[in-house]
Amino acid sequence: MTTNNDKTAGSGSFAEDFRRRVADNRTSRWVRFAIVSLIFFLWVAWLGNWWVALFWFLLFDIYITGYIPLTWWKKSKSAAVRAVMSWVDAIVYALILVYFVFTFIGQNYQIPSSSLEKSLLVGDYLWVNKMAYGPRVPMTPVHFPLVQNTFPIINTKSYLETPQWSYHRLKGLGQVERGDIVVFNFPAGDTVATKVTNPDYYSLVRAYGRENILRNPQTFGEVVYRPVDRRENYVKRAVGLPGEWLKIVDGVIHINGEPVEQPENVQFNHYFQLRQGAMTEAKWDELGIAADDRHSVNITPDDVSGLQILGFTVNPDGTVPPVYISPLTPAMVKALESDPAVAKVMKVPSFSPEPLFPEAVSQGWTPADYGEIWIPRKGATLKMGPRAWDIYGRVIRVYEGNSDAEFRDGKLYIGGKPQDSYTFKMDYYFMMGDNRDNSLDSRFWGLVPEDHIVGRPERVLISFDKDRSLFNGGIRWDRIFMNANPDKPKYE
Repeated sequence: MTTNNDKTAGSGSFAEDFRRRVADNRTSRWVRFAIVSLIFFLWVAWLGNWWVALFWFLLFDIYITGYIPLTWWKKSKSAAVRAVMSWVDAIVYALILVYFVFTFIGQNYQIPSSSLEKSLLVGDYLWVNKMAYGPRVPMTPVHFPLVQNTFPIINTKSYLETPQWSYHRLKGLGQVERGDIVVFNFPAGDTVATKVTNPDYYSLVRAYGRENILRNPQTFGEVVYRPVDRRENYVKRAVGLPGEWLKIVDGVIHINGEPVEQPENVQFNHYFQLRQGAMTEAKWDELGIAADDRHSVNITPDDVSGLQILGFTVNPDGTVPPVYISPLTPAMVKALESDPAVAKVMKVPSFSPEPLFPEAVSQGWTPADYGEIWIPRKGATLKMGPRAWDIYGRVIRVYEGNSDAEFRDGKLYIGGKPQDSYTFKMDYYFMMGDNRDNSLDSRFWGLVPEDHIVGRPERVLISFDKDRSLFNGGIRWDRIFMNANPDKPKYE
């Protein structure tokens, strides 16, 4: 870290000492200080908070006057102290630089699940542009920059809960568009059972009951609250924008009553069966189906007649050749249907063992036949009745910060005052994965508030195939530096 702290105070008044320190600097140091100052003031202007400009005096001292002895260790008589502190100085400088880059410019993220296959693959490492929609000023400013919320191995929080700053987003290069792949903080990740993070806490409550979870920390772990920007990162495709009505009909998304184009590589689960024999590894690879998506269907004697009616092959002795289930793109379905070795391909009927969002009004909905639901827009006012509260109650209470909000006697009460309507403070988005039958998304846990938006993936930095060894196709060379959203539909 470059400083000017090795200057020593001379005799005379403070003014004389100050003039001496200023005069002792070379022209090159003034040039470096001018460049740093320019960058600093541009950053302050971007922040829109001129109180931060007061830190310029700290920069002035670091580069010019050197009153704060930040490099005291350089004068130590101990070689060990000088060696150790030089490493500490370099590491601190690097962490500060990483903190600012990761906060205001961009960050790398790993794809952990197959919800966006084939657009993004498990094992992809992405560069996420935080300037695309404008970076958030940190809401949890004191955090370690290289981990999201928990230090590995020691399993302790990687951030301090205080101070907490209110949400503010800097001006960005654009807005979230339909079809964008977006990284965001998981909205339902505000409360977490530390030993069972998947499924989420609210699913655990439905399955086991809140009291049972709290009484059994040996099974579920401590139940903790996480600030917005320390919640787990998810990546999905934005399919519904603020102020729009969204409905899904037979797997096709409709916006404001009109169907919209599906991504080219959208996938749905399908049954399929060969006329003879079983799928080989080479056949799976030829189709491009990942190892985790290669499933055989367990067939019982009671299933045989139903399979025959549906057109699946049944041997004369009553046995059934293997039936498989995997997510398939339209191109993969076409390839199977045109293959003479394939006896049958059939889309799996849509169903969900988990309740859909919003649970109180989604009876009869399925992941493929969903809605209709309105997506709140900042500044829009909605008349509040029982159904509106059932849909947007969590939005109003949790995301919009009205913790005392309640609905009783046919009215919304906030701060004890009755209200006939509610005006939303933020924009909201409906996010879905392209692997539609293998994606836990807004259909299950609800809307994504704008303060949860992190950024937009721009490039795949590198990609690893976990099903292959490092020297046998483990690195997907063809994906390095490729566009992270080549499958974005071209909406009119």
